[in-house]
Amino acid sequence: MLPEAQGDTAIPTIVAPHSPASERYSRQVLFSGIGEAGQEKLAAAHVALVGCGATGAAAASLLARAGIGALTLIDRDFVEESNLQRQVLFDEADVRDALPKAEAARRKIALFNSEVKVYAHVADLTPGNIHALLAGSTLVLDATDNFETRYLLNDYAVEQNKPWIYSAAVGAYAVTMNILPGETSCLACIFPEPPTGAVETCDTAGILNSAVNFAASLAVTETMKYVAGNRSGLRRTLLSYDLWNNEWSEVSAAAPRAGCQVCGERDFRHLRGEGRPHITLCGRNSVQIHEHSRPVDLAAMSERLQAHGKVRFNSMLLRFERGEYVLTLFADGRAIIQGTTDVAQARSLYARFIGS
Repeated sequence: MLPEAQGDTAIPTIVAPHSPASERYSRQVLFSGIGEAGQEKLAAAHVALVGCGATGAAAASLLARAGIGALTLIDRDFVEESNLQRQVLFDEADVRDALPKAEAARRKIALFNSEVKVYAHVADLTPGNIHALLAGSTLVLDATDNFETRYLLNDYAVEQNKPWIYSAAVGAYAVTMNILPGETSCLACIFPEPPTGAVETCDTAGILNSAVNFAASLAVTETMKYVAGNRSGLRRTLLSYDLWNNEWSEVSAAAPRAGCQVCGERDFRHLRGEGRPHITLCGRNSVQIHEHSRPVDLAAMSERLQAHGKVRFNSMLLRFERGEYVLTLFADGRAIIQGTTDVAQARSLYARFIGS
């Protein structure tokens, strides 16, 4: 049986947990852009990270080591061997135990900075839970692998007047942009519609861990600027950088676009959940089924599935292997079906073994 998790999922009230003048942060405090005042602001800040994969794990590590007061980590996935090449908070034990990434990240951060409050949520960010999961955060970092969630984040941030930072990495390519609602362009100002057709992913184009860390470093530096009070120093461009070919470009994001559906007309269709599809996950031959939002008794489900294949579970997830398929069921009813990219087949497997 997999080990039990003890993650606290309550929404925090931030209280500075440590003395910003401590030896731990002494070299950072010496930097004039931070200083003692900036370190105090970091200690009082609460940053939410959506996604704890490659970019998210790197960003979470940097923020925790810098002394951010609290981190909310949201991720729907679990740790696999292919993650270890680039996802810096995880190890082989996490793979063996199939730990959810948010919980594995929480445990690792506690080992090197127990002063940081970390709130791990093993969940898919949806229109139904986004307000609750991101409540109280100072700023939101995008570390997702899909545009559906990014446009949802953009709607939420504009609605709430909350800053967020878009980041992505694939191959040797990294891209990032700061969104300050009402001041800069939002994501829909630059890209009015999500991309259509084939979009490169780490599964099709591969990925360098250096590109991931580059994107995370840029996003965390901009976060620290914002929290420390250096708003004038925030970059107001969409920055793209190809580390392998030493090519880069910037597109101005200095002001909202006239007539933008989101920040101009305040039409939040992604927040309303319109057209929300099933998702084929980056990096695996998998489909996520997230239409069933209901609590699942994983122990009882394990007993039910024993006769049909190999089963192991903990309080957060259950792994069921049958033939070429692996079904990972989470406690909220969500599931990831590996071994197919056919949504109809994935739904059929879910209905057959979990129930409709």
